[in-house]
Amino acid sequence: MFENLGDRLQNVLHKIKGYGKITEENISEMMREIRLALLEADVNYKVVKEFTNTVKDKALGEEVAASINPGDLFVKIVQDELTELLGGEKESLNVKGDPAILMLVGLQGSGKTTSIAKIANYLRKKHSKKPLLVACDVYRPAAIDQLKQLGRQLNIEVYEEGKKDPVEISANAINYAKENGYDYVLIDTAGRLHIDDELMSELDKIKNKISPQEILLVIDSMMGQDAINVITGFNDKLPLTGVVLTKLDGDTRGGVALSVRHLTNVAIKFIGTSEKLDGLDSFDPERMAGRILGMGDIVSLVEKATEAIDEKEAAKTAKRMQQGKFDLEDFLSTMKQMKKLGPLENIIKMLPGAKKMGLTSVKIDPKQMAHVEAIVLSMTPKERRNPDIIKASRKTRIASGSGTSVQEVNKLLQQFDQMKKMMKQFSNGNMKLPF
Repeated sequence: MFENLGDRLQNVLHKIKGYGKITEENISEMMREIRLALLEADVNYKVVKEFTNTVKDKALGEEVAASINPGDLFVKIVQDELTELLGGEKESLNVKGDPAILMLVGLQGSGKTTSIAKIANYLRKKHSKKPLLVACDVYRPAAIDQLKQLGRQLNIEVYEEGKKDPVEISANAINYAKENGYDYVLIDTAGRLHIDDELMSELDKIKNKISPQEILLVIDSMMGQDAINVITGFNDKLPLTGVVLTKLDGDTRGGVALSVRHLTNVAIKFIGTSEKLDGLDSFDPERMAGRILGMGDIVSLVEKATEAIDEKEAAKTAKRMQQGKFDLEDFLSTMKQMKKLGPLENIIKMLPGAKKMGLTSVKIDPKQMAHVEAIVLSMTPKERRNPDIIKASRKTRIASGSGTSVQEVNKLLQQFDQMKKMMKQFSNGNMKLPF
């Protein structure tokens, strides 16, 4: 997400850091480039004008002029203002309730049903509590079946009463949740246009009946600036507490994320980062600004690792690395742990300096990863523990069993051997880090 915008802004900031002094002339040139980058990312023109004017005024202030490193201070100004544009402080979900009730609304096709399943999964992982999904989309064919299928995939119960009145279904679901010890109730409503008075009235009735702590509007970020009109339209008739932006991992310029809070005063609370059911992140303006400007997002990376990686297994592997005993069994275990973090190229982008090292354009083919895993799985436990015994006949058998070639088996063994040598040098203190 925001790749093109990030590249443009990072180039501008790199250029300004080379100036010994910030002047009206060079700052005007920089602001022109920033303005174009934001407009091309589909950020609302009023937002762009206000943002660039604020940055320029602060950059020409006395504090910057007197600074020893005016370029660094300019970067901080841009980061601070970008954070403010994205919403300033992170706004967490209000999950205080017994049970806490979340109601999701939106247009048809915005990804609402998938998003509600993702949020239920997120809440269960984050708080180790019990969510209940409620099927109140009684108009779209197969909507209930879709939610039930997602519930089965996640092992989360779905409450449904077929095509009955959504207002009554939601009220009955709350009673069911209270009786059965559920901590969260997530109401999936039917997609509708904000100009459809009858259906908007139905949402209002559900809201009055169940008094949700959160009313979240799901918006497809591919809509661009039309999303602002939709948010405003819904918010005029229903007090929204937040927005869920879907498909930010797709071919989107991301400008809507930079315009939402400023133009609607509704906070972004979640962003969809992939089609997978764990492809959802809580939205943190400060972290997002850092990622756009190429400063990485180590905090999110650590959080992902904490959720996904088995701590005991990781410690055991690290110890074997230090002892020089790392084998293909450990390698396979590490691969499985890494896969839980999501696409590796997304993880790489969270590293500070990834852009400078040319890592942001790295594409890791999941099929190639699957081939590597298949090769290792085709080895016997003895071969995985002692790769040196893998000679010609064994390589032929492994290649045949994994559906790969002997050349691919050789390549993997060579790479693994090089990795082991490198680990040994690090553990012996004979190799210095390149920074």
